[in-house]
Amino acid sequence: MAYKALIIDDEPDIRGLIEITLERMGINCSCAANFSEAITQLEQQEFHFCLTDMKLPDGNGMDLIALAQQKYPKMPIAMITAFGNMETAVEALKSGAFDFVAKPIDLLRLREVATAALKLTEVPLASHASKSSSIRLIGQSQAMQTLNSQIEKVARTQAPIFIHGQSGTGKELVAQLIHSLGVRRDKPFIAVNCGAIPRDLMESEFFGHIKGSFTGASSDKLGFFRAAEGGTLFLDEVAELPIEMQAKLLRVIQEQNVRPVGHEQELPINVRILSASHRDLQQRVEDELFRQDLYFRLNVIKVETPSLAARPDDIPLLAEHFIEKYANEWHMPKAKLASETLTALCQYSFPGNVRELENILQRAFTMSENDEISIEDLNLPNHQDKVTLDTTSSTNMADGNLEAYIENIERMAINEALEATRWNKTAAAEKLGISFRALRYRCKKLNIE
Repeated sequence: MAYKALIIDDEPDIRGLIEITLERMGINCSCAANFSEAITQLEQQEFHFCLTDMKLPDGNGMDLIALAQQKYPKMPIAMITAFGNMETAVEALKSGAFDFVAKPIDLLRLREVATAALKLTEVPLASHASKSSSIRLIGQSQAMQTLNSQIEKVARTQAPIFIHGQSGTGKELVAQLIHSLGVRRDKPFIAVNCGAIPRDLMESEFFGHIKGSFTGASSDKLGFFRAAEGGTLFLDEVAELPIEMQAKLLRVIQEQNVRPVGHEQELPINVRILSASHRDLQQRVEDELFRQDLYFRLNVIKVETPSLAARPDDIPLLAEHFIEKYANEWHMPKAKLASETLTALCQYSFPGNVRELENILQRAFTMSENDEISIEDLNLPNHQDKVTLDTTSSTNMADGNLEAYIENIERMAINEALEATRWNKTAAAEKLGISFRALRYRCKKLNIE
């Protein structure tokens, strides 16, 4: 397949350099010296990708990006920016640019951008998802249609993406989809829970170390950044990073280099950053708990994951999916939801979102005694626990059933702590003020999975 690229720059030397480099890659090039020439070229023929300078004699690259978004949405367009002008590059990415190249042009960087752009034209994006049928978002609601459309759009860029949403809404799944639909899909996807790494090990975990650099460093370690080389690094719960680590992370993102602990030199990296949090990062910045400059680097494009309460029409589809999933995994006959059971699910608020729905159905499927799941099998907090606590607690107490009454309160407190910590038992135990072993015992006793 013969690829075609459009190069737009008012400097003949730069146009010539780019043209020679791309033609050695087997790419046919057309050139334009200004905005009007570029428009004429775009109207006359199709291009697989476009590379444009920011400043043109009769216009600017931002206008060209806006035009391409409207008329040529399938054509990746990269921006040529002045050296060190990161603000312009970020603005271009926000506007829809696929990537950017800084002047003076690094030919290796130029070839990387061109190769990545062509990957978007080799196979239609929609077919990439078939490579991993397990990575998909379930739901037909308007909220999910909007999310899927946004995912496909941002997957075409190399811009950093910040995924915001409540716990249990599938932020990591969204990150995996963005990766699998993008040009880095054949490279590693490394997911990191920033809130689960001990503070004194963070630098080693992120940047790696060499053997003997500190006590216990018995071998070399790549670190998350180098392990994700060429691919995507997903920083989950990025708001939990301590301030000192935020400064180091910012420098790596800006310089595209890491220095492993104990190493004398910095090593180049090529990684796309996706991040996520259930917290409001802007509020964290105002509270001086998160660096504003890092916030601007990570939040180039924001993707919101809707809560389950915002898309109740998707609950029947999700319930069907999870029941079928566990029936297949456990080699058991598929159970069905009684009509009143499905109604109860649809009326429940799901503070833990999709993750809570899955946990509830997993437990219910296990506890059901026949091929039908009843309301009692669900053990919904606002159905059983709330009824027990609010309407029959006095009866329970009157009947002398103090143990059941206390167990209900304990179950609700543990579930809330687990949901708040993304089912991290160590963090949940700390939140509850008990030991990990005590929490594990209570979970087993109360049948909390």
